[in-house]
Amino acid sequence: MGNESMMALSEVLNEKFDELVGNCMRSGAIDLNLYQEYDVKRGLRDSNGKGVLTGLTEISDVNGFRVVNGVKEPADGQLYYQGYDVKSVVGSGLKKRFAFEEATYLLLFGSLPTKEQLKTFVEILSSLQELSGQFVRDVIMKAPSANLMNGLQKSVLTLYSYDSNPDDISVANVLRQSLQLVAKLPLIAVYNYHAYRHFHFFDSLVIKPAKPEYSTAENILHMLRPDGQFTELEARVLDAALVLHAEHGGGNNSTFTNHVVTSSGTDTYSAVAASIASLKGPRHGGANLKVQQMIRDLHEHCGKTPDEEAVRAYLQKILRGEAFDGSGLIYGMGHAVYTLSDPREVVLKDFAGKLAKAKGMEEEFALYNTVEKVAADLLMSRSHVVKPVCANVDFYSGLTYTMLGIPEELFTPLFAISRISGWSAHRLEELVNKGKIIRPAYRYVGKHKNYKKMEDRKGSVIDNHIAQNNQ
Repeated sequence: MGNESMMALSEVLNEKFDELVGNCMRSGAIDLNLYQEYDVKRGLRDSNGKGVLTGLTEISDVNGFRVVNGVKEPADGQLYYQGYDVKSVVGSGLKKRFAFEEATYLLLFGSLPTKEQLKTFVEILSSLQELSGQFVRDVIMKAPSANLMNGLQKSVLTLYSYDSNPDDISVANVLRQSLQLVAKLPLIAVYNYHAYRHFHFFDSLVIKPAKPEYSTAENILHMLRPDGQFTELEARVLDAALVLHAEHGGGNNSTFTNHVVTSSGTDTYSAVAASIASLKGPRHGGANLKVQQMIRDLHEHCGKTPDEEAVRAYLQKILRGEAFDGSGLIYGMGHAVYTLSDPREVVLKDFAGKLAKAKGMEEEFALYNTVEKVAADLLMSRSHVVKPVCANVDFYSGLTYTMLGIPEELFTPLFAISRISGWSAHRLEELVNKGKIIRPAYRYVGKHKNYKKMEDRKGSVIDNHIAQNNQ
């Protein structure tokens, strides 16, 4: 049996399977009016988009409003890591190498490290980077996934088997495991990419070890590029992107997933794999890739340098579901919390502009600016919009990665490399505070029925048809 046939239904069963699909669609459909009748907070958000309060945290603060005279008003977005404005944390990356490492220390331990503390922390991370040849051969090189997020999941889950104490959820052991993952995930992601390119497209297989003297950003560029070379600006831009994606509150989908899974008492590798599964989704970490694909589709339909009117006409088609993927969504626009601006987008846009100038990509950067401006205008003009719409961090992250020569397959894995810092901090916070298992309520809206014996049940349409033909 080949791989394809192993995963496929036989032709004989396809018709019956189609019936099961129909049954599933009918059985799973709930009257949407019931959500309003029972005041269900769909997506754990109220009708205005505000998240339902389900926990407390000191790790990060995400603000998109301000209160003036008791009235809540839209404001420029603010993001704080352990009380420190993320802009100031990123800013340090222009003066020294370890901004992402510094941010990771801050998220995990609640304070900015001294020079000596940061040096020791970086040394610990460097000592934990190594992946054994056996792991690379048996886990990463075998059955490489076309989607690298699944490759990350597989690799993280398999690390459980290499851990002599995987199920111990004491703070000390989970911190050890967390630092292991922070250190190893860049290697796992890049190696998974090289394996994918080698086995799917017959590219040369070049596996380089990380350099202990390099920062995370520098090592990613070093391991990814065949010649291992990069400029100081490239490393600084990638470092800034890693910091900006490292954490974003306890309520974002992947971090909340980590809280939920952690609350069950499960191991670190399972909790992180669950977060990776969440992050893979195009409505979460996969949005940056959707932005890139959308801009590519814009080029195909409107040319290399479309003017503002052409951009407007194209985006209007998107909103009507007549262009791109038919979803009616302009990817990279809007956010559940931010209103006037996303502070991560503001910072990354500035870095992207500097990189565009260095790379001779000012025209493409200008196009993104136009799309951002026009999209915001169009979205704000819609009647159902209840708060200002701004570009989010995903809007410029894909362009930034493209200018850095990072392949699209690694866009979302890079998000995971960053966010492992935040996930780890939140997992530790959940364990330190010994929270209850997370179990929100779902209201049953079906009907109770009397059990019927097999001979009293009506068969399916297909089964009845077969029975009649056999008589």
